[in-house]
Amino acid sequence: MAKPPSAIGVLTSGGDAQGMNAALRAVVRAALGRGASVYGIYEGYKGLILGGESIKKMAWGDVGGILQKGGTIIGTARSKEFQTREGRLTAAKNLLERGIGGLVVIGGDGSLTGASIFREEWPGLVKELVDTARVTPEMAKRVETLAITGLVGSIDNDMFGTDMTIGADSALHRITEAMDALSSTAASHQRAFIVEVMGRHCGYLALMSTISGGGDWVLIPENPPADGWETAMCDALKAGRKAGRRDSVVVVAEGARDRRGNAITSEYVKKVIDEHLHEDVRTTILGHVQRGGAPSAYDRWMSTMVGQAAAHEILTAKPEVEPKVIGVKANRVSARPLMESVRQTRQIAEVIEAGDYERAMEMRGGSFEEMFDVAQTMSHTAQLIEKPLAERKRILLLNTGDPAPGMNTAVRAAVRLGLYRGHRMFVARNGFRGLLNGEIEEFAWKSVDGWGGAGGSELGTSRRIPYDDSEVKTIAQYFSSSGIDALMVIGGWQGYETAYRLMNGRENHPALKIPIVCLPASVDNNLPATEFSVGADTGLNNIVSALDKVKQTAVATGRCLIVEVRGGQCGYLALMSGMACGAERVYLPEEGVHISDMQVDLENMLEDFRGGKRLGLIIRNEEANKLYTTEFMRAFFEQEGGEHFEARSVILGDTQMGGDPTPFDRIQATRLAARSVEFLQNEMDRDTNNAVMAGYIEGKLEFTPLVKFPAMFDADLHRPREQWWMEMRKVTTKLASATTSGN
Repeated sequence: MAKPPSAIGVLTSGGDAQGMNAALRAVVRAALGRGASVYGIYEGYKGLILGGESIKKMAWGDVGGILQKGGTIIGTARSKEFQTREGRLTAAKNLLERGIGGLVVIGGDGSLTGASIFREEWPGLVKELVDTARVTPEMAKRVETLAITGLVGSIDNDMFGTDMTIGADSALHRITEAMDALSSTAASHQRAFIVEVMGRHCGYLALMSTISGGGDWVLIPENPPADGWETAMCDALKAGRKAGRRDSVVVVAEGARDRRGNAITSEYVKKVIDEHLHEDVRTTILGHVQRGGAPSAYDRWMSTMVGQAAAHEILTAKPEVEPKVIGVKANRVSARPLMESVRQTRQIAEVIEAGDYERAMEMRGGSFEEMFDVAQTMSHTAQLIEKPLAERKRILLLNTGDPAPGMNTAVRAAVRLGLYRGHRMFVARNGFRGLLNGEIEEFAWKSVDGWGGAGGSELGTSRRIPYDDSEVKTIAQYFSSSGIDALMVIGGWQGYETAYRLMNGRENHPALKIPIVCLPASVDNNLPATEFSVGADTGLNNIVSALDKVKQTAVATGRCLIVEVRGGQCGYLALMSGMACGAERVYLPEEGVHISDMQVDLENMLEDFRGGKRLGLIIRNEEANKLYTTEFMRAFFEQEGGEHFEARSVILGDTQMGGDPTPFDRIQATRLAARSVEFLQNEMDRDTNNAVMAGYIEGKLEFTPLVKFPAMFDADLHRPREQWWMEMRKVTTKLASATTSGN
């Protein structure tokens, strides 16, 4: 049986995608840490054929400082020559000469297919090279089989078998940023904008950017509009204007088509709006700007996670087992047969081509279909369900805890989806404090106009919790007098705690026997019954963005940075920003800090700087240790660093909570709000009064009974008792430093 390869190559192929460099870094360092030799293959399959300087042995430091860079530092190119047997024969010769027995390929379905063909042909290629004396039998014996592992680099998010592809989240950032900018100028001039985005046969970017960017209409290849869509679209845009909107935005996927298979171009949509509405219409084709710029925090840590897993896979996989493509499912590493994933991916395109659009939507998955329905509902102001006044239920919304980016998005979605279902929507200003003070008002569709992408909390919020039963009684009396039928609490643990108290007060206060849902919104990501809280992704991106700037100056002067991030007793932001920014050390409250830890970290840092390192990064959670403060650590490393490095401290503070929500937080807030309104609707229809916590558990949106709150939440430390992300703790250490990896 052939042994696992002792030398591997890594290449990026096809279109570039933000996050490829993070994946490359992880593959190289994880493989080096396992004792393997690693070769970077420049310009994709083209470099595999060119050989020479296009295939370079890589050291640990060769992939330092690249996490924040867009594109791919080893280049990418499409190679027609590799599509021929003669080209693959030359590629095999170049690998054999270097003893490379494995390839990690980062690219799309075409790139992965090429790798699979190369592997299948390998024995025949090697035999031909030996027979023609182009390689020696000894070279051939060193690499009897070729191991292949794939990573999906594609901004389109069009690969079957993985929740997200490398680059998709960053591309969505670029599109959303553009739509935010366009909305302001469109509103100023009362214009309509047509925004064309990439996606080939996949409408993911178009659909999700419509939700995150507040688009009014979306056209995607998987679900073409019915005949007469032009009139329906223009009627919806008219209704938006009538409701008070000053701008209209239509998002068109580049592969959009009608039911007859005819392409729907952005130019055609512009013509339709111009003729029907006689408005000033502008078209923006974003093109390759979607591929550009620094990768998002998610594309950094996710790509790091799957890159490390790919190195492990290729160095341990049995040659007779079909190659795997490494992706993510429910935020965990997922490995699937490579060609099965490629076949399923291409089948969706074939289904679309055949006009079986119902099947195409099914293949995209339930969440894709759900978000398509939500996007249509949010934009169709003219189709509100009319109910007799007596049947219209009263739903109350309020925000609690610290403000979290995405709170406004959740309120906007809940209000509009509640109104769409025919209910009356009420809000309490300033959380439970405002509720106790009677700061209540009824909202209409227009009340939340422009809230989708706004940071902070337009409703206001507070950490106030009812102190005793008398205040619970006051809330119950308000519910009774106002006829409140359901309650949605958006925010942090204070809201969960209050909802739990209200639930427990039902025996004494019948007015509290209403359905309650808690929607998680916390930058710290410290809430139970969910893996992600609304606002946490924005907080993480704020940290990453700030550190990108700080590191630019620090690397020029040879410094060790000690960066304090928020999180209370929850280390999520610290750990994930450490992964996303390549920190040498992360100090977490879950683990504590000991002086012996700092001594070891100092010695490792000194060794790295003696070896040529120019920047050291330490992330410290604000409550990792009460005695060993950020300033104490700075002084410690400054004193002991001597002539090798200076130490500086950076405390990011409330900047982590500011800014507009990221696309991920907007989409998550919208989906959570949509499902929460649906939950409340079902409860009211059945005349039941369940109280639940909404959230994502292993990738699925679930409602967990609120009665489980005390068992799932550590009330003293204000964090969940189970934290899924701690599983990734070891990845940070392994990839950050050659010293700590053992290499």
